[in-house]
Amino acid sequence: MECNLDTDYLLSTLKKLLGIHSPTGYTDPIVRTVCGMLQELGLHFELTRRGAIRATIPGRQKGPERAVVTHLDTLGCMVKEVKENGRLAVVPVGTWSSRFAEGGRVSIFTDAAIFRGQVLPLKASGHTFNEAVDTQPISWSNVEVRVDECVSSREEAESLGICIGDFVGFDAAVETFPNGFINARHLDNKAGVSAVLTATKYIRDQQIELPVDLHLLFTISEEVGSGASAVLHGDVCEMITVDNGTTAPGQASREFGVTIGMADSTGPFDYHLTHHLLRLCDQKNISCERDIFKYYRCDSASAVEAGNDIRTALVTFGVDGSHGYERTNVDSLLSVARLLLAYAEETPLYEQREMLGSLEGFPDTKDTNSPSTKFLPPDPLAQRPLGPKPEE
Repeated sequence: MECNLDTDYLLSTLKKLLGIHSPTGYTDPIVRTVCGMLQELGLHFELTRRGAIRATIPGRQKGPERAVVTHLDTLGCMVKEVKENGRLAVVPVGTWSSRFAEGGRVSIFTDAAIFRGQVLPLKASGHTFNEAVDTQPISWSNVEVRVDECVSSREEAESLGICIGDFVGFDAAVETFPNGFINARHLDNKAGVSAVLTATKYIRDQQIELPVDLHLLFTISEEVGSGASAVLHGDVCEMITVDNGTTAPGQASREFGVTIGMADSTGPFDYHLTHHLLRLCDQKNISCERDIFKYYRCDSASAVEAGNDIRTALVTFGVDGSHGYERTNVDSLLSVARLLLAYAEETPLYEQREMLGSLEGFPDTKDTNSPSTKFLPPDPLAQRPLGPKPEE
């Protein structure tokens, strides 16, 4: 049965989140906003000391418990130097190119006030520098923030309270179209958050009873690598990360349907959980692609690196121009939400609740329900006797 997800809620939530600056390290405002949204959905939630959120959709039983994780933090900058001309040198927060910062409208968050400005290359006027505007290097040391105040010296900028270490947030510049395309900075990962909340709203509106508790995790430091390292507490056995999938030459990701990440720069995702999601896409007629991301990591990596022995998988919505001027389509976000609903209504893959268990119940890659193995011929190596080859 086709579920009627609330597209208006999806888009209004996304626009609201994109209107809040949240570079890694300056996420308190968006954390408070998402907590308010969770309260409206009637969900209990808790916060870590730094502000990562853990909400719970209760199920018929407590475990084995599952989680869906997205991140609230985005790319941004910090003030590295207040320059003699009153402009600001900056360093990036997160990994991204200064070519996508050029021209960006920004907010500078000082201890006492918020100022507006724009990122410009050091040689910004063709009337002054002629062809040199095209030959200057692309690097963070070759851009600066022009503050929209009457400042032309370091002293005047500092008198406003601008200091080294102030955060700089980039406007999202959102634009939506009747054909479903959405253009904005920071779709990574506010679009993913919106898809998760839309699926959650459907569960709550339809009063769907889940088989087990499902935790919704919203992390605040994914863009600098630590993400889900501190929001898990040993009770989660499998976790789905929702993030962007990069559409580009050589990649299979699309801006429609969902893309299942098979591996990223940290290695493969869990075989069984990944193929479970592929099977659900097939059963629910959700358009699906597979992809591998060579220069990408997500919340799953930080969770495993922190010592959590959990099965992880990656569900993505297609994004063109990731970490730059990004674009996705509402079809992809709704498809992600549909897959999360299908996943939430299924029982967990395996019942091993303790950190250590027996071989009984341990999965087999020859599970005939797996779409990747059910049509394979028998493995000839499996029939070969062990030990040295017998004499002819």
